[in-house]
Amino acid sequence: MATATKKPVRYKMHVRKGDTVQVIAGRDRGKVGEILSVNPKKSQVIVQGVNIRTKHVKPQQEGESGQIVTQEAPIHSSNVMLYSEKEKVASRIAYTFDKDGRKVRMLKKTGEIID
Repeated sequence: MATATKKPVRYKMHVRKGDTVQVIAGRDRGKVGEILSVNPKKSQVIVQGVNIRTKHVKPQQEGESGQIVTQEAPIHSSNVMLYSEKEKVASRIAYTFDKDGRKVRMLKKTGEIID
């Protein structure tokens, strides 16, 4: 019996770290922010100023006081769209080739090249 070899799974997302996006679904709908980190395996992104969670931290040493820490929690990548700062509009993306033959991302509504 031959055993099947597993192919490595490659995850592709329409957004990258550093992109400016607008949230299109959920409690924070309409907010615009920059992507701080991306988790392709879970298809999640962390957007600056979106999905803020508070965490109560106990004091670690004696004499130290506890604190309340706020930080961004991940949201699903399908709930964000790329955002054009110039045109102030969210858009889907298309993959095209530039003059040099490189594959680049382009906003469909505005024709703006992202990469």
